[in-house]
Amino acid sequence: MTKPLASRRGLDETKILSGPFWGELRVFLAVAKARSYNRAAEALNMSQPTVSRQVRRLQDVMGAQLVVPTQTGITLTRQGEELARSLHDLDQKLFEISTDINAEARTAEGTVRLVVSEVLAGLSVVPALVAFSELYPKIRLELCSPTDHVNLRANRADVMISVMPQQGPDIVSRPLGFLHMLPVATQDYIARYGVPTNSNLSSHCFVQCTTYTEIAEPWNSWNALIQQGVVTHTTNNLLNYALMVKNGLGIGLVATTALADPIALPLELGVHIRAPLFAVAAAERIGTKAVQVVFDWMSELFGATVPWFSPDLKLEHLPRETMIPLLARLLGSSRRNP
Repeated sequence: MTKPLASRRGLDETKILSGPFWGELRVFLAVAKARSYNRAAEALNMSQPTVSRQVRRLQDVMGAQLVVPTQTGITLTRQGEELARSLHDLDQKLFEISTDINAEARTAEGTVRLVVSEVLAGLSVVPALVAFSELYPKIRLELCSPTDHVNLRANRADVMISVMPQQGPDIVSRPLGFLHMLPVATQDYIARYGVPTNSNLSSHCFVQCTTYTEIAEPWNSWNALIQQGVVTHTTNNLLNYALMVKNGLGIGLVATTALADPIALPLELGVHIRAPLFAVAAAERIGTKAVQVVFDWMSELFGATVPWFSPDLKLEHLPRETMIPLLARLLGSSRRNP
């Protein structure tokens, strides 16, 4: 029988091969160690009926009897003994890993200046910051908006999220996922001006962000498109830009995360910006533990395995329902007063 992971890395396998009973396995290990439902319940701070029920469910799922109740507690069957030994080894390994991680977290300290756009910071970095701070309590993040979207040194950044790789012996650059951007209009805008098409753009309004004019790539297709219409407002702030689009001031080029808001509609205008993201760090700072931790953290938040930043844009597969409350808090509620 071929092992499921023989031809790929373990984390490339999307299934949890052990099945949907992690919790029951933990309870069973406690019962196997205590040799008693009551003592296991006390150790787990659970009720005895709950412990007994979870062990029965585990036996049903596995199709094997693992424990035998006795007058003095429980005994393990042969299959139960085998499973208990395996779980004990796994529990020991997890303890060692968590101990190493905690020790690493305790040694990582200092201030790290992280430069990332307002929208990416609001939607990805800030929501994950609580968990990050619990793991690395001695790292203080200085979260800044970029003054220059392509130059690490100009931003005085330790770590920066950029849409351009940066070269040089004093720069470390790591490719991440991809930022997908589409022309978007609100339902209110379309109600006022009609559906924008490539044949009627001269009668439509656009809003522009000066970030898109600083460099030709990857924004040239968008900049060519808006020349066919009328640019009514501009801003140098991406969050303000998103608010302009949200309030129906014109057609805007926004990241696909904005499509979680039901009032935002993607437009088929032949423009799809697929901008590669890079984590960029100063070489002399990446050697410090705190900067390395933040640099690696950016790979987790903006990596190609995250649905929003995958190489291929598949709108139907994006987890929009998880983004709607976050967008509502960031941009204001999408509901209008009657």
